[in-house]
Amino acid sequence: MTGKRIPATIVTGFLGAGKTTLIRHLITDANGRRIAVIVNEFGDIGFDGELMANCGDGCRPDHVVELANGCICCTVADEFLPTMEALIGREPAFDHIVIETSGLALPQPLVGAFSWPSVRHRVTVDGVVTVIDAEAVATGRFAPDPAATTAQLAADSAVAHDDPIEELFEDQLRCADLVVVSKADLVSEAMLGDAEATVRRVARRGIGIVNHRGAGLPAAVLLGIAAAAEADMAGRESHHELAGEDHDHDDFTSFVARTPPVASLDELRAYVTAALAVPGVLRIKGHAAIAGKAAPAAVQAVGHRVETWFSRDRTAAGLVVIGLRNLDRAAVVAVLGG
Repeated sequence: MTGKRIPATIVTGFLGAGKTTLIRHLITDANGRRIAVIVNEFGDIGFDGELMANCGDGCRPDHVVELANGCICCTVADEFLPTMEALIGREPAFDHIVIETSGLALPQPLVGAFSWPSVRHRVTVDGVVTVIDAEAVATGRFAPDPAATTAQLAADSAVAHDDPIEELFEDQLRCADLVVVSKADLVSEAMLGDAEATVRRVARRGIGIVNHRGAGLPAAVLLGIAAAAEADMAGRESHHELAGEDHDHDDFTSFVARTPPVASLDELRAYVTAALAVPGVLRIKGHAAIAGKAAPAAVQAVGHRVETWFSRDRTAAGLVVIGLRNLDRAAVVAVLGG
């Protein structure tokens, strides 16, 4: 065991921005590095773990799974520090740790956790990478349905800020050492310029901006930033920190909708599309049964994008619905047929 600290990269970004895709390519481009991957899941099903590693039934909360390429996948909820302590205690030591936050997570408290006595001498934050959706940012849509979100916030006197969705987006940018503008190939050069201008307006001066056009980014771009972010928090503060407030997730909620078998993928997409239209719903992901099919259908849906495919995981069931706190759960479940 040497005294060298293990570098860690935090990958953050809004729902559906492309964090998982980025990390999947990073794993395949590891070039012999021993990488530990932590998926900080928001919801009751470890779905993103399956997406990243196809580790199926083994990729569950609090489990560490060896992948075929020598990487480690760990899905966690509220056990970040115990998981980190377990990972940094393994021999031989990892070359790098990559942490994917949930779409609703603030990166600032996570960076701060690296200053805890049990980890601060063993690991350092190499960099915070914030992934943004080019089209959503260029058009000012920080939530998939901004009109419904605005109406929901206006009707809720308990929400302390005018626009917590936009604040969250800005907090993720302010904490970044590198911003990845994803799906850059799907927008015009003018829209791409608008997205980059937003980044420069909000983020700290001098950070890197990289356009991601779908072919994957090499590990050399994402790793090795050497920011030591845990010792350099000036300018990274969140809205809550600047206002002297504690942050929590009271503005958001998630639940699992257990849906009966549907006739086809097309029918499933129609149900999910209708559920996304319920005011306050931000994202839907998980699995649903298709009548007559042994394998369930996997679902990833945010905004106007609904993706479905047949999954290898035959044990998972249910759709995780993520949204604003006061969304009508009964309406969502009714639309999904549960």
